[in-house]
Amino acid sequence: MRTRLLALAFVSAGLVLAACTGSSDSKGGKDGGTDQLAARLATAKKTLDGAETITISLSTPSLPDGITGLLSATGKGNHSPAFDGKVKVVTGGASLGADVIAVDGKVYAKTGLAPVFLTIDPASLKAPDPASLLSTDDGISQILVKTQKLEEDGRTRDGKDILTTIKGTLPGDVVRTIIPSAAADETFTVAYRLDDDDDLRDATLAGQFYPSGGKVTYTVALATSDVPVTIKAP
Repeated sequence: MRTRLLALAFVSAGLVLAACTGSSDSKGGKDGGTDQLAARLATAKKTLDGAETITISLSTPSLPDGITGLLSATGKGNHSPAFDGKVKVVTGGASLGADVIAVDGKVYAKTGLAPVFLTIDPASLKAPDPASLLSTDDGISQILVKTQKLEEDGRTRDGKDILTTIKGTLPGDVVRTIIPSAAADETFTVAYRLDDDDDLRDATLAGQFYPSGGKVTYTVALATSDVPVTIKAP
């Protein structure tokens, strides 16, 4: 009889534990986890799209030999969209930095070789119009709600904040709207880091950004502000 009672107790405890585990639907939990992760990313997009000003830093440590493309873009902008900052590209095997203003569909650059801003075509350098990165329709924020195969990939500390990593994949035709040279028929990996308020801290994208040279990894860090910024053509 005692053996039977012990067996029943263990079965009951197991059922209680399973129920507790199964009903746990915390952020990134396995039950309903994909929907919850998608909801968190949608909230992050809403926050970005509602900000008056966004500070952005997009960079890669290096580009493969022989590649012409974007090395980094840092600055601030708004959803008009407009951008004011610094951009560095690699062309002809050398890096070239410039002060850049992008507004009203035009991009102006001033390098150390020229004392004034000149209109440029960023596509000729395999680089995006930096203002387009801040567009609510085709910019960085849109990838948050177009990411597939979402999974939570742990939590890490960044200073006093605890960040959740959400990873997934992006179709190449979506990534191409950010970096025009990205292969439209390839799949890219992405990892987002969100704080507990679902604000996006940064995102890391990896894949075939250029026709040759293999995989390239870009990291974009973002910060929002409620203070408007005015950006005008030079």
